[in-house]
Amino acid sequence: MSRFKVTDLPLAGLKRIERQQAGDSRGFFSRLFCAEALTVVGWRKPVAQINQTLTERRGTVRGLHFQKPPHAEMKLVTCLKGSVWDVAVDLRANSPTFLQWHAEELSTANRCALLIPEGFAHGFQSLEDGCELLYLHSSAYAADAEAAVNAQDPSFAISWPISITELSARDASHPMLNATFTGLTL
Repeated sequence: MSRFKVTDLPLAGLKRIERQQAGDSRGFFSRLFCAEALTVVGWRKPVAQINQTLTERRGTVRGLHFQKPPHAEMKLVTCLKGSVWDVAVDLRANSPTFLQWHAEELSTANRCALLIPEGFAHGFQSLEDGCELLYLHSSAYAADAEAAVNAQDPSFAISWPISITELSARDASHPMLNATFTGLTL
């Protein structure tokens, strides 16, 4: 039995992964990652790093972060507690969906994850207090490859579902895109 239901999303390579649960009176079992199953749908590298975040306040936005090549990374983002509006923006040069975004609600209840390909920026908004996310990365963090774009950039026109209550000074200072940005070449 497959432990994942995979749905292709409008941006090439972006996928919603729904974890299947097996449960009984004791609780449940849910597989978070399986290299064999996820390789079939586009996960091409070993997991190099696993990170967890806690976002205390509803309405907080984090992102839009990415790593530049040659440290570009795939991410598998899962919500362990609460619910978030998870956003991926296609920054790949020559992509037919260049600069387009897609969002999915990830929550404890829906058991969904977002598989984000290399060349995408990622961010999210917490839809309730106390949200915890787990990130699996295909590349380890590289400080010299760290980059971001502003989550409030009007060129994306991201429809954040609720008013932004908090955005770190660091995230607020990320640049807006300009006409010289031609995308990431992977």
